[in-house]
Parts: sequence; C-alpha cells; structure tokens
Amino acid sequence: MINNLDEQKIYKKLDPNQVAKSIESLAWQMKQVWEEAASLEVPVSYGQATNVVVNGMGGSNIGVGLVKDVFSDQIKLPITITAGYEVPAMVGRQTLYLLSSYSGTTEEVLSVYEEVKSRGAKIMAICQQGDSKLAQLALKENLPAYFFKPEHNPCGQPRLGLGYSVLGVAILLAKAGLFSLSEKEIKKLITNLELSDQKLRPNVPVKNNQAKQMALKLVQKIPVIVGAEFLSGNLKIWRNQFNETSKNFSAFLELPDMNHYALEGLVNPTSNRDNLTFLFVDSKLYHPRVQKRAKLTKQVVKKNDIEYLEHELSGSSKLEQAFAMLQFGCWVTYYLAMLNNVNPVKIPWVDWFKEELGK
Repeated sequence: MINNLDEQKIYKKLDPNQVAKSIESLAWQMKQVWEEAASLEVPVSYGQATNVVVNGMGGSNIGVGLVKDVFSDQIKLPITITAGYEVPAMVGRQTLYLLSSYSGTTEEVLSVYEEVKSRGAKIMAICQQGDSKLAQLALKENLPAYFFKPEHNPCGQPRLGLGYSVLGVAILLAKAGLFSLSEKEIKKLITNLELSDQKLRPNVPVKNNQAKQMALKLVQKIPVIVGAEFLSGNLKIWRNQFNETSKNFSAFLELPDMNHYALEGLVNPTSNRDNLTFLFVDSKLYHPRVQKRAKLTKQVVKKNDIEYLEHELSGSSKLEQAFAMLQFGCWVTYYLAMLNNVNPVKIPWVDWFKEELGK
C-alpha cells in the first residue's frame, strides 16, 4: 500500500490514462457544454409532457439523479430513472423520454427505443459524438439531442466525464421547460469549481489538501456515505466512484429515512467497528430537522464505536453545493485508488462481465 500521496511519482506510475486530468477538467467540460448547448432546440410540444422517464446505465444515469434532486423544488413533473430493458406502463404520448448513453452503444438504452416510439413518447437523446448506434438513431429519427465531443475527458471513463452528462442532461431538460438555468449561475458555478480544484490537485500537499486527508482515513475501510435531500443524487455518484475508481466497496444511506431502519443494524456484525467508516456530507441548506437528525445520527454511530468523518459543503445554492461535492468526491476516490495501489481507470471485472454477457 502506498502511504505518501505527496510523492508525484506514484501518479505517473498508477495513472497513465490521465484520470487526474479528467478530474481537473470538470469546469472545462461544463464550459464546453454550456457553449455548445446554447443552440439546442427542443420542440414546444415537449413542454406539455406530464411525466419524464430517463433510461441510462451506470455513469449515464447518475448525472440525471443529481439534476433531479438539485432541482426538485422547481420540477413539477415526476421523473423516473430506469436502468434496464423494460418500458414502464406509464410511458405514453405525454411522456418525455430521454435516452442517455455516454458511449451511445449501451444495449439496454437502445433496446427500448422501438417500444417507446410506438407509444408516441416525446423522445430526446444524449451521447458523445460519433457513429454510435444511438447517435445514428437520433439523427435518422430527427430527435432533439445533444452530441458532445469529450475532448476534456482524456481518460475516457463516463464517471469522469460528468461535466458533459450532468450539465448536458440539465440543459436538455431545462429547454423542455422542467426548470430554469441562468447563464449567470452557470458561469459563477464554473468559476467556483476552477478555484476549488486548485486546492485539491496532486501537487497540493496533504497538510493543505482536504481530499488527500480524507482518502488517508478511508484506507482498508468501507465508506458509508450519508447525505440528504438535494444531495441524494450525489450519494450514488460518490458510491459508484468509490467502487470503480478506488476499487473499494462502498454504500450510502439517506437522511431522514435511514433513522427509521439503519441505526439498529450498526450493532452487528461486531466487525462493523473495524470495517466501516461513516462519511457525513453536511449542508446548512438541509431542512433544520435534517440537520438535527445528522447530529444525532453521528452520536449513534459513535456510541457503536464506529468511526465517522464529516465534510461540510460551502456554496450559496443547491447547485453549487452539488457540484462541489461532485468535484471533491472525484478527488477523494482518485487518491484512495493511489493508496490502494490500483489504476483508477481500469474496470477489469466490468470488462470481464460484458465480455461474458456478449457470448
């Protein structure tokens, strides 16, 4: 196990695919999306939808979850995220249906198109530029779509191209009338991310780098991420990145729901006190009762002799805090990958699974 995150040679050794560069480029990804998506057009009829369904897998649906929860106080339509081959019975002419596939080749997403089309749904798509099946389909069927060129995601992994998928989805849904996005707030968000990223990069020593500090406390632990409300979508993103980037099992729990079932499960197995580390994501934008619940939950965790960490988000808006958490989580899981002595871009078991599934 590596224990010195300030030795720059470890990054050259374990990160030949430029994962760090992809993380550093989050703000640039978002700049690119904002400039390119300005010309996107969505038919007025799409704004008449009464429900929204998004089909996407893994890194292609986690961004939708973030958008759904951050803008929950504006979105008046129910949004369902499906990750599979089935089309929900509710899908019909009044459904806004988004096909989301970073690569444009995801078989589950492609498999539902004909059924969704036959029901008369209002279909949109998002994927990277190229001649993928989804890109070809969207062009052939003249679907409202955003095709991004992932030039600021050199490692190529969808979970590290979230500037494209999160903001791309947000703009598509905003143009369909679900909520509003202002140029002023997006520019402020991008500026803030550029500034905060400077404090989290590999050349910043441990003593001044919060992401490195947290990663060091998570070595050989199972992180259990705890958050609430508008950050619920972020919990899934961070969980996914712990698993795929760090090759480190992780889970998440949501407040206040977890207070109604999870507290009693801390007692057993007794190895919980050795294996688990709870990671509380705190925000002053949570409901006051949720903030009180978080404090009490920490006490319960401590009384069960289980370690917990805290990370309080700054930012004046829910959108700012959600992206701050997104950026911080990317760096923490990257540094944990270094400590676990693994290449953060490789996903050997996922690759094996896909190969076997295709036989």
